[in-house]
Amino acid sequence: MSGILKHITVTVIASACMLTLKAQDTAHYRGMTINLDEVTVAAQKIGFDVNSFIKRVEDDTTFYRAFKNLRLVGFNGDNDIRIYDKKGQVQASLKSTTTQEMKGRCRTMKVEEEKVTGDFYDKKGRYNYYTAELYANLFFTTGTVCVDENGNTPERSNGSLAKHKAQLKQLIFNPGKPVRGVPVVGNKVAIFNSDVMRYYDFSIKSENYVNGIPCYVFTAKAKPGLSRIDRAEIVIDELITWFNKENFEIVGRKYALSYKTMLFDFNVQMNVQMTKVNDLLIPALVTYAGSWDVAFKKRETAAFIAKFHDFRSGN
Repeated sequence: MSGILKHITVTVIASACMLTLKAQDTAHYRGMTINLDEVTVAAQKIGFDVNSFIKRVEDDTTFYRAFKNLRLVGFNGDNDIRIYDKKGQVQASLKSTTTQEMKGRCRTMKVEEEKVTGDFYDKKGRYNYYTAELYANLFFTTGTVCVDENGNTPERSNGSLAKHKAQLKQLIFNPGKPVRGVPVVGNKVAIFNSDVMRYYDFSIKSENYVNGIPCYVFTAKAKPGLSRIDRAEIVIDELITWFNKENFEIVGRKYALSYKTMLFDFNVQMNVQMTKVNDLLIPALVTYAGSWDVAFKKRETAAFIAKFHDFRSGN
């Protein structure tokens, strides 16, 4: 009998330890449960505040702004855009090197080398593909373009096309924030809203980024086994962000977006590595793979790699 009691006692103690550990490796923020790894649990004991960290993640605007910061510095760019056919073969492509120069707040760009295949351009030299047009809108400059101190360019057109491009850029390059004016999906990207967060598993772990920088890594991932109805309530499949432990700046982000309706569907994966130039956060490497299908238009499947380097301040 004493042996049985000893076994029961050990089991109870082990279960209590497991419950204690479980209580320690999770945190809560506005209804969100966040799983923590051992390093993050230990960091809490020496001052790491999970709630403040999550609030910083929620309020962050630096990631989207980093793309605008490219308009404030000179750089060399390596551009590789590929459009694929139904069989997964490249049907059109562009590979080029560019140089952006700054004079004050005005920028110009020179194409140093360019190689094009397929029907990347139409007969008038315009982009044949939406992905290429979006890429050019983000990373290419034609003529002389001036910006304000925030990197914003006065819109030459306030039409529906310009508005649609702006919304699309926010959807792709500002994940986690609601996008006004985008039908169906606008609020479904807002993972910090109570109506949306319940479909996700959240975690914080300690990990070195690709360049060896010690980081806290925040991950939001769609819960496995969601029903078809629940799956229709979300757009972000996964969002992973690396924050520098020293200053909590974003050094990298990886994410996947997808959605499907009768009118359109898309599936996009992005990976962005950041760098610092004169205290400005700027993307150094952007990779994209995506497929878009809009009613009455052909499905477009594309990938690109954008590399930026040799940054220079304006004269």
